[in-house]
Amino acid sequence: MTTALVYHPDCLRHETGPGHPERPDRIAVMFDRFQRRGILQQVECLTPIEAVDKDLLRNHSAAHIEHIGRASSGDLNRICQDTVASNGTDRAARLASGGVIQAIKHVVDGKAKNAFCAIRPPGHHAEEASAMGFCFFNNVAIGARYLRSVHNLDRIAIIDWDVHHGNGTQHSFEADPTVFFFSIHQYPHFPGTGTALEKGIGEGEGTTFNFPVSPGYGDSQYLQIFEHELVPVLEDFGPQFLIISAGFDAHRRDPLGDVELTENGYRELTMILKDVAERCCGGRLVSVLEGGYELEATAASAEEHVLALIE
Repeated sequence: MTTALVYHPDCLRHETGPGHPERPDRIAVMFDRFQRRGILQQVECLTPIEAVDKDLLRNHSAAHIEHIGRASSGDLNRICQDTVASNGTDRAARLASGGVIQAIKHVVDGKAKNAFCAIRPPGHHAEEASAMGFCFFNNVAIGARYLRSVHNLDRIAIIDWDVHHGNGTQHSFEADPTVFFFSIHQYPHFPGTGTALEKGIGEGEGTTFNFPVSPGYGDSQYLQIFEHELVPVLEDFGPQFLIISAGFDAHRRDPLGDVELTENGYRELTMILKDVAERCCGGRLVSVLEGGYELEATAASAEEHVLALIE
């Protein structure tokens, strides 16, 4: 089995306006790098289809889905301070969520050993009934709910290494003991959530694990946290499937964070999680692009990430 790569050019149709960091070039430059460096010859390319309302309703309200559809009817519509919709947004966001579902199904069916979804807009800030932080639908949460409802898995792990806390994902599952959520992120920073005291609520207490870090943390600190803090807890949970919220904005050159990861650091983090997936869930792993706003740094980090998945 090989690694699958999910990409659709219509994800470029989500326009955000001049100067906005979450721009189409994020994945255009990445895909161009994959072409130039022979990555596409080493993966199975999957073209996603749009998620339908049934898929989205597993994690979002009907009113929210309708709101995104309406907001996508004009040129540029500001939904909140930092989140802008355009006439290509609804399709791009549905392709992003649908691509995650397609990647998960491909891996569950044994057609690929793992997958990377080079999609946009990102999703981990999207709440049940609101868009925020450049995010419209919570792609990884929708994927996890698909695993729960369609494939009946009851131990799913989501690992979020974006420089920003995945508030939407945490809120989706903080009361759910079947989904383990780990987020390592700069703090204090947008969106202001993700303290170490946030550990889940009710039956889900103990399956939320936040690890806030200070500006300046780099490869060695992240690797130590993953190896000594995350891995023992993750293995104790015993996931049947692993999902990565793969934001590359903790890179040292990214303009929206102050963490100092390198391309090689992302490769090493990937190898750690890939090894856990091999031991716990037959290698079943799907990675989903979140942030990453310095174009070349994001593309280079994604390349190292995908090469590690291919190995």
